Amino acid sequence: MTKTVRNANRTEAAALYSLIESHRVEGHLLPRSLAELEVHADRFIVIEEAGEIVACAELMKLSSQVAEVRSLVVDRNHRGGGVASALMSALVEAATDAGYMSLSAFTHSPAFFVRQGFSIVPHTWVPEKIQANCTSCAFFRQCDQYAMLLPLHLMAGATQHSRLAASAA
Repeated sequence: MTKTVRNANRTEAAALYSLIESHRVEGHLLPRSLAELEVHADRFIVIEEAGEIVACAELMKLSSQVAEVRSLVVDRNHRGGGVASALMSALVEAATDAGYMSLSAFTHSPAFFVRQGFSIVPHTWVPEKIQANCTSCAFFRQCDQYAMLLPLHLMAGATQHSRLAASAA
């Protein structure tokens, strides 16, 4: 089946919530409220198949230089087929187009992000994240997530090359 990568809209907050909540129950994400998702649904990129959202991730601005990948989730039945990598490619492209210099992520499972070109870094290398979210988190100073960073300016040539290849196809 054909998968479509697109931006989410506010009317899809309940679908985003359901997908994120199912992954949170597995122990992989911090909770997100439906009310929060209703406000920020337009920051999400989704992958849709047959009218159903099968993957999502939020691209959140932390500063004019740094954005964060949040709530990256692929439906259990669609894992292992490259959906997460396709979603990450869309996030990198959106972040590059928006002019960010770096893309960050905080995760319990760093292997996927390492395969996408991210590096594990000290939390203090992403002070924008600490100021925006960490100080109010119940796990502050006891965080067991890995801080991940992808310098987008190093991806500029690769991103341009992939766009040229896609437009030539």
